[in-house]
Amino acid sequence: MGESATLVERLERGPVLCAEGYLFELERRGYLQAGAYVPEVVLEHPERVAELHREFVHAGSDVVEAFTYYAHREKLRLIGLEHLLEPLNRTALEIAGSVARDTGTLFAGDICNTNLYLEGDRASKGLVRAMFEEQVAWAADAGVDFVVGETFQFAGEALLATQVIREAGLEAVVTLAIHRDPLTREGWTPEEACRRLADAGAAVVGLNCIRGPKTMLPLLRAIRAAVDVPVAALPVPYRTHEVEPTFQSLGGGGAFPVALDPHTCTRYDVADFAREALGIGVAYLGLCCGAAPHHVRAMAEAIGRRPPASRYSPDLSKHAYLGTDPSLRKENLTFAGRL
Repeated sequence: MGESATLVERLERGPVLCAEGYLFELERRGYLQAGAYVPEVVLEHPERVAELHREFVHAGSDVVEAFTYYAHREKLRLIGLEHLLEPLNRTALEIAGSVARDTGTLFAGDICNTNLYLEGDRASKGLVRAMFEEQVAWAADAGVDFVVGETFQFAGEALLATQVIREAGLEAVVTLAIHRDPLTREGWTPEEACRRLADAGAAVVGLNCIRGPKTMLPLLRAIRAAVDVPVAALPVPYRTHEVEPTFQSLGGGGAFPVALDPHTCTRYDVADFAREALGIGVAYLGLCCGAAPHHVRAMAEAIGRRPPASRYSPDLSKHAYLGTDPSLRKENLTFAGRL
């Protein structure tokens, strides 16, 4: 529905940039509740979802990803709105598809962790598969170019997602979420899990969410060395570090989810990550929870792009106190050190 090229063909021409982070950004804007994080905004304020899609494309995203993250049966059951499952998914896909058509970008569906999967529990696997099948079927009906399967803590759940997406005849971008221990919840290394996902037919494999740029990069190097398919990297834009490697652990565990502001990456942090990730061979780049359009623009510019938003990239030459324009008042420039 988006570009005439498939995702794989598009990746052969160069890196693909995918903006995510709808949950956190729409919560910050006052259209979504932290906690359950169910995207009710899709039905209540569809114009806000469309607006954010357009802002991300304006900032440089090559992909419009339907806001169906946490729009699955279990999440809607928790808030008593399971009867809205299908209209919410179909509306989100319709919104994203419309923006993708208008902007000539790739159109992606989305499925994610269900919080129901348990390794070795046959009943949970059947339940999870059924949830994936209904969401992927709606995505296929909408004409998506590919489906993102993301934020999987269990590699087994990611494999289920891959199977369902491939059975629908669609390309799959499948990413894992790695917590403090650098392993999936069943104990696989990220590189082993990604190798199995690639063998199962995923077009792109990698990591998203949970870890910030600095604590995701070491894991990406191992994944890039282990697989022959394109690698994805979509960290959270927070300054995680060795002692607190996840955004849930920042601030001694007290910052997540709504007091993370002091830990937010600058646009320069994000740009540095994009360059480093590209340097180790990551081909599918983006950001997850916490991302804002200015972060996306910084990533785009770091990989050599000039999206429409770059027209307004910072230029301090005419700043009254910090600028270099010869017409600026010298009194203000001299005063700059006392600001």
